[in-house]
Amino acid sequence: MTDGIYDLESVKLPKVGGRGLAAFVAALEGPLSGALTGSLLKNAGVTAFREVLFEEEPTWRPAFGSAAVAGPERPDPSALLAGEAPEGPGEPAVTVRRLGAAYRAGRTDPVAVAGRVLEAIAASDAVGNRPLRAFVAVDRDEVMRQAEAAAERIRRGEPIGPLDGVPVAVKDEVDMTPYPTTVGTRFLGREPAERDATVVARLRAAGAVLVGKTNMHEIGIQPTGFNPHHGQARNPHDRDRDTGGSSSGSAAAVAAGLCPVAVGADGGGSIRIPASFCGVVGLKPTYGRVSEAGAAPLCWSVAHLGPIGATVEDVAVAYAVMAGPDPRDPGSLVQPPVGLPDPARESLEGVRVGIFRPWFEHAEAGVVETCRHAVGLLEAAGAVVRDVAVPELDTMRVAHAVTILSEMLAAMAPWYPERRKEFGLDSRVLLALARSFTAADYVAAQRARTRAIGDLLRVLGEVDLIATPTAAVPAPPVPADPVRGESDTSTVVEIMRYAFPGNFTGLPAISVPAGMTGGGLPVGLQLMGRPWDEALLLEAARVVEAGTRRARPTVWYDILSG
Repeated sequence: MTDGIYDLESVKLPKVGGRGLAAFVAALEGPLSGALTGSLLKNAGVTAFREVLFEEEPTWRPAFGSAAVAGPERPDPSALLAGEAPEGPGEPAVTVRRLGAAYRAGRTDPVAVAGRVLEAIAASDAVGNRPLRAFVAVDRDEVMRQAEAAAERIRRGEPIGPLDGVPVAVKDEVDMTPYPTTVGTRFLGREPAERDATVVARLRAAGAVLVGKTNMHEIGIQPTGFNPHHGQARNPHDRDRDTGGSSSGSAAAVAAGLCPVAVGADGGGSIRIPASFCGVVGLKPTYGRVSEAGAAPLCWSVAHLGPIGATVEDVAVAYAVMAGPDPRDPGSLVQPPVGLPDPARESLEGVRVGIFRPWFEHAEAGVVETCRHAVGLLEAAGAVVRDVAVPELDTMRVAHAVTILSEMLAAMAPWYPERRKEFGLDSRVLLALARSFTAADYVAAQRARTRAIGDLLRVLGEVDLIATPTAAVPAPPVPADPVRGESDTSTVVEIMRYAFPGNFTGLPAISVPAGMTGGGLPVGLQLMGRPWDEALLLEAARVVEAGTRRARPTVWYDILSG
């Protein structure tokens, strides 16, 4: 294969839901499943992947190297809020900056805001047969206790920092006391977490009011907001549309104005995809940049924690608090100092943006048009757009799928297959497929990872950023059956077309709102960069944000003024 050949393809497979999906799963898990599994492996590209020859040594986890950073050395997020608020035609009304200004001016306080958040969460779930279901657990007393402590600090003129008193939500994949961590299942998380995850502890220490645990796809195994146990998470722009996943509730909560920041987790696009579908910002940092300590061990070598926020500035502030080395996660200890975007930088002069045009244009026409306009904003700010080629994307796609599904199956080994009937049907399809992978498949995938990292780093030697849509389609409709759901491989392939390289190689990537389709659904632009260069991603995303009008969702709450 030459570098210029584009090999990702759309697939046309039937969508199976309801009773048909239940029958399909029964056959897939039954004694005569061999032929059916073989067909799935062929359609997924695994059969062809087994014929690819790799000379590379395996890379078990992405590692980019740097001098070790001493313990608590992390940047001051207050520096990001220096000067005037960034101007933009569609900036949301409730942001970290605006909450802080209102607190300092005495126009409101964290107690009043927390009360409005709790009322809004209840209201968002009291909408007949289409509740938002952004949250799965909220402890009202705990929320108000945190808010009162923040209000007292602010009254004394001793706020901890820009997040003091700011509502922040946490995906139910991440430990946070006093809540259990269910990971979207019906049987895990029977007892409350004993200790905060490191990212939660850092947000708590920064004064954030942690308002509850957000919904997610079961074990994060699909890029949708479907969950048969906790309810379908619905898109605030259109409650008949999906949020994307698996950080579905976190993105929905931010888009609906319930909080300006939420914690997400991303193993295959699970921060960026819901951010795109819900019209907010999502950052997947470099692998190892943010500690995984206290996150559910689901997919060790592709897992990333990161912020979802109402604006690029909100994401940058949360990232500054969350990132940095942590003794609880040895994989985070070898990294350079956390760099932050320059708040005063408006020009992208000298920044080279790469586009692999067949890949960029392999999306719905409205998505492509919207993302082209966003790239035009980067050019107007001084960036230079260059054509690039990313080789063997289909090999990378299959290798990522083999990796993440194998690791998720291993993570669920204590419960699967004995308790497989307690999983949702769509999760059971993928866990059954993962059982057909071999040790040789997994090793080949890690050898493919070595090749993929080398290929992308070569491209990023020619350019500073790679631009794509975040997803090839806008938010799809929610499944018709709210309990059994559906298996829609064709749509999942479209949703994940641009997400997997960042997870598989560990390179940082961000999704920023780029505009709306003609049907009124959000579209995200994805930017992927070099290891540890989150600052440039944030600076470029801010340029797109400043030139993009964002429509307010139909489900939206003003927690600042009520």
